[in-house]
Amino acid sequence: MQWGGRTHFLLAIVRRIHEVQELPAVFITFFAWSLTEVIRYWHYALNISGGCPSWLTYLRYTLFIVLYPMGLAPGEMWLMYQALPYIKEKNLYGDFFTSVPFSYYNFVTVVLLIYPFLWLNLYLHLFKQRRSKLGKQHHKKKKI
Repeated sequence: MQWGGRTHFLLAIVRRIHEVQELPAVFITFFAWSLTEVIRYWHYALNISGGCPSWLTYLRYTLFIVLYPMGLAPGEMWLMYQALPYIKEKNLYGDFFTSVPFSYYNFVTVVLLIYPFLWLNLYLHLFKQRRSKLGKQHHKKKKI
């Protein structure tokens, strides 16, 4: 779900609508995504090597609390909202869907309406992971 949302945001909207490419929402989104991914992949790499420090594990399962909402509201959703007039004006992807009654403008509008609910599912899942990973670490320290 996350990959699909990011791919749609990047390729279908940011790449195709030049007018939105320099808006602050793009920077906010990419900042949140990048910081999240750098920490996540460092955590994976160091875990594989067997030497992941506990502070990195803590960051991996804590920073998302701030970064995910930041990437969503003032980032992805705000940019999609700002892109709506350009999508409508350019009839974006209208030539691609000529044989079916489909409006990309309406699609993005619906996505904006359901996005918070889909995102919330992922966000709550990350809290479960956090509880699982940091809870185990806390119990290990108590036993020692």
